[in-house]
Amino acid sequence: MMKSKSGLLVEVKEIKGYCPAYRVGDSFMIADGFKLVCDQPVCLHSLASLMPYYVALSHGVSPVELGLAREGEVAYLQCLDPCHLTGGGTVVFSVKRGHRKVSPVRTRRKKGQKRGHRTASPVKES
Repeated sequence: MMKSKSGLLVEVKEIKGYCPAYRVGDSFMIADGFKLVCDQPVCLHSLASLMPYYVALSHGVSPVELGLAREGEVAYLQCLDPCHLTGGGTVVFSVKRGHRKVSPVRTRRKKGQKRGHRTASPVKES
């Protein structure tokens, strides 16, 4: 039986290769089962990989039942970029149900470093 719909927190867990859009720790949310909530640009490749599953996950269908996890309540997806063939980056996302608010990690890149190769460090906001 499906539960009532809930928000999904989508977080970047790993990047293979170079990704110009994300860095590890970036996140966005799908609220109320259909509203994209984010404080930064979102790559369409990541949305394409999430599209077949977000409704089921937001209604409480188990990631194990969907083949998106071996165990537990966290789903894992990856974007569609085959980095070994394109020179781009394949991003692995975790998707967790039940989150209502997004608190993205804001990071600063080191001088001369490209976006996909940053080391996350919190930015102090005034």
